[in-house]
Amino acid sequence: MLKALLLDFGGVISKSNFEIHPLTEKILGLPPGTLTWHGPFDPASDLLWQAMQRDELTEREYWSQRAREIGELIGQTWMVNDYMAATKCASPDEAIRPEAVETVKLAKAKGLKVGVLTNELELFYGRACMDNISILREIDMMVDATHTKILKPRPEAYHFAINALGLAPHEILFVDDQMRNVIGGQNVGLEAFHFDFTRPAESYAQIRERLGLR
Repeated sequence: MLKALLLDFGGVISKSNFEIHPLTEKILGLPPGTLTWHGPFDPASDLLWQAMQRDELTEREYWSQRAREIGELIGQTWMVNDYMAATKCASPDEAIRPEAVETVKLAKAKGLKVGVLTNELELFYGRACMDNISILREIDMMVDATHTKILKPRPEAYHFAINALGLAPHEILFVDDQMRNVIGGQNVGLEAFHFDFTRPAESYAQIRERLGLR
């Protein structure tokens, strides 16, 4: 029986950066269509994304490169947190998926524990931005590789979260948008679900079904 929901943050709880390209362009005063890389929405448009899927670079390296590229477009030297501050952190809750808010609310009402297992959320967003994200105040625990220095899919990352939830691995439904992280979760005994952020409503409907949420 599942007793907890363990969510990745980027792409699962929050909308992906690919989905907010039009907003990013508008905020930065860039012509529409300037950002031509679309990750899983159009893998052929994004050779860097393809390389990340082959484990030739980490997620941190992927977004660091994209932040540098966007910064150069406006004549600035950017790191990932600069990119996030200019886009998602301007109005943090607007970038959160409403399906995530609904699902967390239903899970908590049923008495399930809810946690977040994320690769370097605070490194990307910064503490001040995170403090303004309402959904993070509703969760029971967070394991963030910003502090543990252990990235998914290393087994230790999942064990940190399992221990924090105080449950057996098979009692936890782990959700991630990166298949290698899903496989990593399965390898340590978690129930795992691959979140398709090109179909977020459908993915969340399947998660709620798995948890018996109505």
